Amino acid sequence: MLINLLYHDITAVGRESTSGFPGPGAARYKLTPDEFRIHLDHIASVARTPPVASAEAVRSVGGPAWAITFDDGGLSAITEIADQLEHRGWRGWFFIATNYLGQPAFCSPDQIRELHRRGHIIGSHSHTHPDRISQCSWDQMVDEWGQSCRVLSGIIGQPIETASVPGGFYSRDVARAASQAGIRVLFNSEPTTSAFAVDGILVLGRYNIYRGMSAADAVALMNSPLRRWRQAAFWNLKKIAKTFAGPVYKAVRHRILAREYANDE
Repeated sequence: MLINLLYHDITAVGRESTSGFPGPGAARYKLTPDEFRIHLDHIASVARTPPVASAEAVRSVGGPAWAITFDDGGLSAITEIADQLEHRGWRGWFFIATNYLGQPAFCSPDQIRELHRRGHIIGSHSHTHPDRISQCSWDQMVDEWGQSCRVLSGIIGQPIETASVPGGFYSRDVARAASQAGIRVLFNSEPTTSAFAVDGILVLGRYNIYRGMSAADAVALMNSPLRRWRQAAFWNLKKIAKTFAGPVYKAVRHRILAREYANDE
């Protein structure tokens, strides 16, 4: 069984816009440096093995295992996250939205190359990070994955075989389009340990980590089926709300998060 944890950026309170995407929606998933360090300390206390850190290892997991992933390609990947992982002898999966490379809050090509040199996995997070990639046309999906993989391959000097779905908006066509770009392992945002294959791609779920989640809760996602079930149940309820409420759900969520993260720059 493989348990995948989904993190994003690490920023100080009030400085959320210094790494990754701006706005309250993104800020919800940005831990403070202290939160992140405590999370890793607690995870290290229960993890029996280092996190899985290769496409080959993921595809051949035969027993309990885990991986730690980071979406978007925000600057904190190189300024905060990599050092903390390496201090514990770990390596992470960094999924990059390539259209934002080199922008002020995002990693540069040289920094992506440095992460790769240090042993971290570099994967695609699409090119432009569309709001709902699952609603893009087939040609757009193919272009999103293809452009991103070509850019990243040119940076690290090897094929890109892993990716994560932007915004978690997965569909079978999203996976099929990723396959066209050579992706072999695709992470989405559904909190599940189940895996399945689509056109030769292994599709895996992940458990979301957000600001304010205690280190004990993060650890529980690794060793408590009940805690994993609770996140899955909430995620499925939210999925129903998104489907039926549409723009209303999005507007209400934005207002709530805007109040909660009023200090975001």
